[in-house]
Amino acid sequence: MSDILDIAHDMAKDLHEVGAMDDITMRVMDKLCIPDTPSFDAERIKQIRKKTRMSQTVFAKVLNVGGTTIAQWEQGKKNPSGPSARLLEVIDRKGIESII
Repeated sequence: MSDILDIAHDMAKDLHEVGAMDDITMRVMDKLCIPDTPSFDAERIKQIRKKTRMSQTVFAKVLNVGGTTIAQWEQGKKNPSGPSARLLEVIDRKGIESII
């Protein structure tokens, strides 16, 4: 999430907590502030993993995927989706420490 969206979402949560924003409006804010799941090419996945200084095997365990999955992603044979893509996005933005 961008810094501006983070600030807007925090302000909305504060308003909701004090009763100045109803539940429906808060759900709309939540939806607006959640970024789309990004797509990753093979090179970007490899860069993210190397930034963590982990082997493919260890990185796979951290992401809770099969041992060969990281290799397939890095070779462009498969693409991460769903929770794996979201975790890669978080690791890319905030570092591996954010999920361990």
